[in-house]
Amino acid sequence: MPAKITEAFVAALPKTDLHVHLDGSLRIKTLIELAREYNVKMPSYTEEGLRELVFKDRYANLAEYLHGFAYTVKVLQTEVALERTSYELAVDNYEEGVRYLEVRFAPQLHIHDHMNAIMVMKAVNRGLQRAQNEYNSRPAVREGREPAYGYGIIVCAMRMFRANFSEYFATLIQGHQFTPDKELYAAASLELARAAVIARDEYGLPIVGFDLAGEEAGYPAGDHAAAYHHVHQNFMKKTVHAGEAYGPESIFQAITSLHADRIGHGTYLLEPDAITDPDISDPERYVRSLGQYIADRRITLEVCLTSNLQTNPKMKTLADHTLSRLREHRLSTTICTDNRTISNTTVTKELMLAVEHLKLDHGDLKSILVYGFKRSFMPGTYLEKRRYVRQIIDFYESVEARFFGADQQGQS
Repeated sequence: MPAKITEAFVAALPKTDLHVHLDGSLRIKTLIELAREYNVKMPSYTEEGLRELVFKDRYANLAEYLHGFAYTVKVLQTEVALERTSYELAVDNYEEGVRYLEVRFAPQLHIHDHMNAIMVMKAVNRGLQRAQNEYNSRPAVREGREPAYGYGIIVCAMRMFRANFSEYFATLIQGHQFTPDKELYAAASLELARAAVIARDEYGLPIVGFDLAGEEAGYPAGDHAAAYHHVHQNFMKKTVHAGEAYGPESIFQAITSLHADRIGHGTYLLEPDAITDPDISDPERYVRSLGQYIADRRITLEVCLTSNLQTNPKMKTLADHTLSRLREHRLSTTICTDNRTISNTTVTKELMLAVEHLKLDHGDLKSILVYGFKRSFMPGTYLEKRRYVRQIIDFYESVEARFFGADQQGQS
């Protein structure tokens, strides 16, 4: 009889989170403390109050989901706040068994007269590095009995922005003689792409990837091709939020115009009914070809179950999620949190939801977790990454043996 996958087992396994936003993952206690310190007005100054009014288990729509970022971004306008929250996010992850973390954020949401993009990235890195140093100084890690803890930073550009997003965007719009349009959005992304490469190459920061986030409908990824061309020419890996709230054609643009190595969400990849482009005459054939292309190239989908359920009105329960179909087509998938606070979740919780609602078995679980490490943008050489993945697999199997005995390892 197959051994039951338990929460304790999943928590003990080595995991990744390749899609987690810093500004969506603050500890609520820290958010309250920073709000008081920086005089940011909040609807409540208790965790219970904020859980009831802002950070819920379910949201009425995407606008309500995004409302929480209005508070979190406001308290992240100093280097001290960015460093503290980055450190706490890293700690929260390694305490639940995450051994490699890719934190993403949009530096341009934090730029103002006293802090530029490089300063923002340096502050985040200091917090992450402090947590890494603390964890890797543990005897079990130093002696090779447990895998080391690692991280990378993914820099996010915005598909579109408004003046109220940040001081940087307000200044950019004010200095533009026309209504904000795709040329302005593209210029901001290119500026950020250049800063990301400089941060990596001149300052030695572990900027491992470039991302594009924000509203998909009406703001096509192709508008940001110049920024992605720049990072592509400079050997930086690329991910794109696509197929989250728009159809397969958004994913196609991400992998063709932007050279995406991974896709953030990709929920609608195999859904012909989600296609809105009138030039696509055969939607069924289109999604088959697109799915085959992505499968062949092992372009990994960063799946965020709770976040998708909370922001997609068509998805009534997790049983409606497309992960099962994506797995049936043997697509490379990894399960991520998206926003730990906004979605009130953890990596362990997301994996258990997949086990309980989408019938993830032992083989699926191991494949998803190992692919998280394999398809990460981990800094370092290819050979170093291969050795680390081997160590992860060995540690994974030792956890299986501890929980289920050597004779039941990996049974499903």
